[in-house]
Amino acid sequence: MKARYWVAISAAAVGAAVAVLAKRGRSRPRGYRLVVPDGSAERGAGEASVQFIGTATTIVRYGGLTFLTDPNFLHRGDRIHIGCGMHATRLTDPAIEFEDLPPIDFVLLSHLHEDHFDRLVEDRLPKDMPILTTASAARTLERRGFTRTCPLRRWDYVNVVKGATRLRITSMPGRHGPLPVSALLPEVMGSMLEFDGEPGAFRMYITGDTLVFRDLREIPHRYRKVDLALLHLGGTRVMGVLVTMNAEHGIQALQIVGPDTAIPIHYDDYDVFKEPLDEFARAVKRAGLDDKVQYLRPGETYTFLEEKVAAPPEAGVV
Repeated sequence: MKARYWVAISAAAVGAAVAVLAKRGRSRPRGYRLVVPDGSAERGAGEASVQFIGTATTIVRYGGLTFLTDPNFLHRGDRIHIGCGMHATRLTDPAIEFEDLPPIDFVLLSHLHEDHFDRLVEDRLPKDMPILTTASAARTLERRGFTRTCPLRRWDYVNVVKGATRLRITSMPGRHGPLPVSALLPEVMGSMLEFDGEPGAFRMYITGDTLVFRDLREIPHRYRKVDLALLHLGGTRVMGVLVTMNAEHGIQALQIVGPDTAIPIHYDDYDVFKEPLDEFARAVKRAGLDDKVQYLRPGETYTFLEEKVAAPPEAGVV
């Protein structure tokens, strides 16, 4: 009884400390600059798209810039470690293989969980690949040999430059579960992406593995218009505790941030993702938000400045 009592008190104390530090981090954002060699900038200079690969993995292309979000390329039946001696099993295959990726300029990583940065990726990704991620994930990746990590606290930003293309990525609030449970899980961030280049100006929000909580309401105060949001859903539960958005949270996030269009990702891929995409689709209909949501199957591409979906280049969908 005493042991459980002190574990609960310690977890609550850690959670409170994390909350205090997060608030402190808001007041003094740090800025970074990432210059990408522009030798291939002319390739795809007019393209602006998001290709959904599965889980929270996407390939984003804009004005000759190509980057990867939360890379997860494990296959059906593969197991991952999710902390505290617990594991999860993948139920699907990625839409493409890691070896078939196009040249990547950098990785945007919301947090360091194996369904977002798996052991295959860790082994095969070049150690000098720029990785923009949370401060805690950056420290861990540095210990594992990655030499170009960029540690971001809440509201920190990175100005990415490639030829005439400009992209500012700002770290957004995120909480991977309720307090004090979130203190026992990896630090997580959302991201606001502000594109400026030949395809046109555009703003995209990626939620990361967060629940809806008070600090998300700061986002619309800072960003009155969001063109596109990628919502990490799935209703993930660990020991019965909700740690990623379910349908209810997804609708709330849409109502808080108010994007013109939203694309759900991070669903149906692991056995800990307890709520299927159908639940969110039904909630969208009930809320009268059908015109705000675009659904992608793995492998499909959303061309976000032309508002159309392209099928995978090969026949069939994985």
